[in-house]
Amino acid sequence: MDAFYASVEQACKPSLRGKPVVVGGLGPRGVVATASYEARQFGVHSAMPTAQARRRCPNAAYLNPRFGLYREISQTVMELLARLSPLVEPLSLDEAFVDLEAGEALAEEDPRGVGERLRRQIFAATGLKGSVGLAGSKMLAKIASEEAKPDGLVAIAPGTERELLAGMTVRTLPGIGPATEQVLRRAGIHTIGETAEAGEDELLRLLGKAHGTALYTMALGVDERPVVAERDAKSVSVEDTYDVDLTDRTQVQAEVARLADRCVRRLREAGRSGRTVVVKVRSYDFSTLTRSETLRGPTDDPGVVREAAARLLEGIDTTAGVRLLGVGVSGLADFTQEDLFAQWSEAEAAAAGVAEPAEAAAPQPVRVDRGQPARGEWRPGQDVVHREHGAGWVQGSGLGKVTVRFEGPATAPGRVRTFAADDEGLEPAPPQWPVPGHEPPAG
Repeated sequence: MDAFYASVEQACKPSLRGKPVVVGGLGPRGVVATASYEARQFGVHSAMPTAQARRRCPNAAYLNPRFGLYREISQTVMELLARLSPLVEPLSLDEAFVDLEAGEALAEEDPRGVGERLRRQIFAATGLKGSVGLAGSKMLAKIASEEAKPDGLVAIAPGTERELLAGMTVRTLPGIGPATEQVLRRAGIHTIGETAEAGEDELLRLLGKAHGTALYTMALGVDERPVVAERDAKSVSVEDTYDVDLTDRTQVQAEVARLADRCVRRLREAGRSGRTVVVKVRSYDFSTLTRSETLRGPTDDPGVVREAAARLLEGIDTTAGVRLLGVGVSGLADFTQEDLFAQWSEAEAAAAGVAEPAEAAAPQPVRVDRGQPARGEWRPGQDVVHREHGAGWVQGSGLGKVTVRFEGPATAPGRVRTFAADDEGLEPAPPQWPVPGHEPPAG
């Protein structure tokens, strides 16, 4: 998908279409998650500090991410990929490998026809554009998709791989970072073609056996990794970086409890439970500690995870200041120990003819977190609805005021109004689906 998060925001917000948009953390320590192509013209890119991005592109719209909505749209795209082949390997919300030979699509169309049809289907289903790379291996398909951006398709025909790669820089290859590039540059090697010409022995001398062999193989255009459909998550975690270091112990404890609840919501969204609770603490000096506790059985009970996280925090000194906190759950399962006991008890009670106690509380529905802040926590990009003016989104807030632009995916650019931050007529709202007539998938 092309500039996925930013493209979603532009599709949902007509006033931002064709304008620079940056999605990411907005605090002093925030980092850019995605920049629209309009913002990239100013040198803004992902992983850049947001403060630096603001200096390069001060007139961009800077928005908090809405991961719940991005996940829903991603699910729609992944469902389209699954129609092409049973072998789909998601890499992230906006990227995946598809093994077309494992499906039936190639029986009716050539690969380029399949790719073009897929792009049309994605746009029809989401209103968003994606780029397709077609090749005989994962590495080459990835490179082709990057060459195709934005909104294009590039196919690498068999037998042309070496010629295509020859003039590209070594950083094009996966796993080649600045350090490796520097070593190769000192040896006079700048392109993939020069890397292949250097030979395996020279690369082994420069980089060592494992790295040198892998680089030589990639430089020849060889990648035999299969597309793996099952990429089951091994853990679920959440973390926050704070604009100001936390030094108050009570506040740190409250943040860990809040993170534990968020982690469990994600766990439940995925229909999973977990056995091991992990707490992560990064101090003011960037030193990081992690502590874990393994429970007797898997759970998705927020109280259990909160208590375990609190116990783990007890053994960590936070008096010098905390920059980042995180809570995670690993050892995932598709059930909870509590569920098994409940099922056994219900079956036993039914067999004995015993009715359920009248005072037993009815099970509460699981609230799906779609990334909506609570009322009063107005954040740029947040969906809201006003009793009088209808649906819109937050442009900015501060000093007891909140500015809202009232528009939606199917409207013209809307009017801007400013309210008191505690205006009783203003409420958080669920995200609007970016394509008129399309509804988000259930759940």
